[in-house]
Amino acid sequence: MLINCDRNSVLCSLSVSPREPIMASMAVQLLGFFLGLLGFVGAVVATLLPHWRSTAYVGANIITATAYMKGLWMECVWHSTGIYQCELYRSLLALPRDLQAARALMVLSCVTSVLAALVSVMGMKCTRFARGSLVKSPLVLSGGVCFLCAGLLCLITVSWTTNDVIMDFYDPFLPSGQKYEIGLAVYLGYASACLSLSGGLVLCWSSSGDRSQRPPHAQRSQPSSPPPAFHNIYPPAPPYKPPDALKDNRAASFCSLSSNGYRLNNYV
Repeated sequence: MLINCDRNSVLCSLSVSPREPIMASMAVQLLGFFLGLLGFVGAVVATLLPHWRSTAYVGANIITATAYMKGLWMECVWHSTGIYQCELYRSLLALPRDLQAARALMVLSCVTSVLAALVSVMGMKCTRFARGSLVKSPLVLSGGVCFLCAGLLCLITVSWTTNDVIMDFYDPFLPSGQKYEIGLAVYLGYASACLSLSGGLVLCWSSSGDRSQRPPHAQRSQPSSPPPAFHNIYPPAPPYKPPDALKDNRAASFCSLSSNGYRLNNYV
């Protein structure tokens, strides 16, 4: 930003450099990209962790030497001696349907985040891909939409798991040994979903700002007329003007002809 002041006047004029809006847009895009990237990392960690459900210490389970934890891919047992024993789920069809759906949704969320990161990198102004082209803004918008979809998929999964855990916990017909609490991976999934949604919104907002600054299609300059088939290197010839002497002779001859014409008075 430049401040121009006149010596003879007190008022000063502010002039904004044309590079300042570009730098601000680049900073906003970087912020949205890193928020979405953090959400992607958190979603991957939450998907791999086995702490989606942990043993509820209620009733006879208040004092116990073991703790059970269930995740999307494995089930672990923690002993009071500090030893962890984990076992992967061997059969896919034997798993509950909610667990299968949670697996699919989290994997789809991670894949969508990867796609969003790749598209956003190609559309950001700080990269050399298609620099100066009108494709930049749609690419950033597509990356933001992909981050929004990834955040929604992760949010649906953790919300579904939270609802199942709470419903089972308050079920009076379920034994206390089979009740679980919400694990740390679920809270991490909530945080990852919020980061992905925030990053997607920021990227979409930056893309809408770029489109508003672009001049409308109607105001674009019309294409220039096509060049002629050939160019004449010689200057055009001046228009022809008859000499003054020739003009006087023509005028005199006309007058003499009019005076020597046949008249009726000459024969009377």
